[in-house]
Amino acid sequence: MTETPLPQLEAILLVGGRGTRLRPLTLGTPKPLLPTAGVPFLAHQLARARSFGVRRVVFATSYRAEMFSEAFGDGSAFGLRLEYMTEETPLGTGGAIRNAAEALTCGPDAPVLVLNGDILSGHDIGDQVARHVARRASVTLHLTEVEDPSRFGCVPTDADGRVTAFLEKTPNPVTNRINAGCYVFTRSVIDAIPAGEVVSVERETFPGLIEDGALVLGYADASYWLDVGTPAAFVRGSRDLVLGRLASPALPGPPGDLLVLPGATVSAEAKVDGGSVVGARAVVESGAQVSGSVLGDDCVIRAGASVADSVVGPGAEIASGAVLRDVVIGDHAVIGPGNELLGGGRVWPGVVLPECAVRFSSDI
Repeated sequence: MTETPLPQLEAILLVGGRGTRLRPLTLGTPKPLLPTAGVPFLAHQLARARSFGVRRVVFATSYRAEMFSEAFGDGSAFGLRLEYMTEETPLGTGGAIRNAAEALTCGPDAPVLVLNGDILSGHDIGDQVARHVARRASVTLHLTEVEDPSRFGCVPTDADGRVTAFLEKTPNPVTNRINAGCYVFTRSVIDAIPAGEVVSVERETFPGLIEDGALVLGYADASYWLDVGTPAAFVRGSRDLVLGRLASPALPGPPGDLLVLPGATVSAEAKVDGGSVVGARAVVESGAQVSGSVLGDDCVIRAGASVADSVVGPGAEIASGAVLRDVVIGDHAVIGPGNELLGGGRVWPGVVLPECAVRFSSDI
């Protein structure tokens, strides 16, 4: 895919959500800052945005807002200029965009890229912006196709790509093409959103524009796309980045079967693969098996433990003989020997499970 850079493009990054579906991972860390393939999730979005010509990004923050500026500062490490706008009370997607727009510097006719802070996408952002400008659209929505569109905003279009309706999470979708969470607005359209009010672009702004006859375009493609809002999707996103299924300029190493961060120790007799990340100073002992998982900084996977498709939080310890499959282990939790956790289980930070406390099969 050919990137189509547009110089001096400004962007708004929506990062105000509380990430409740990802608890306990988000109890102390906003979802967009969770370590993903070795760096905070947003690092991948920021690096990709810059590759398409974005030079200035306004963060629309709310939950734990101070952590974003602590993580990214002024943006110089990414070759970007970052600004931070905080909602004192949540304003919805439209209200957040309108609030963040106060920090924009572009004129009323300029395109403004709006990104959701929980989406991984491989689509050509530059081409989406260029098409928006060429058609003089009010808004251009990135669209993708999914197997179950009832979980998302359903977006039918006509033969010319004009969006004909915006059906937010309808039980009987008319198409499997959905809102993929990346928008290009003409600045004046953002300015028309009421300031300081709770507004949903999905339920109010987009349907209102369509009803008024404004040109709302769909930019449909079939490239990589993932909403990382659940633990399983979060693990998959990190795994896909490590494996190179989605290229990211922010990946701190070459794509491959595993990513080992500085100070980590992985025994030569351990098996770690499937796009796993081993966090800084983490330890994976002899005979341990780790596949497709995210191991946080300073965690310990003891000899003979087995971890697959799971997240092990920073400082947690997984004892010998423990089995984890598709689970989340909170920060500094201890999973004792012989425990077997499967199928979406979640252990809160600091919890200590004694030996054989939880199993899904008969005792060994």
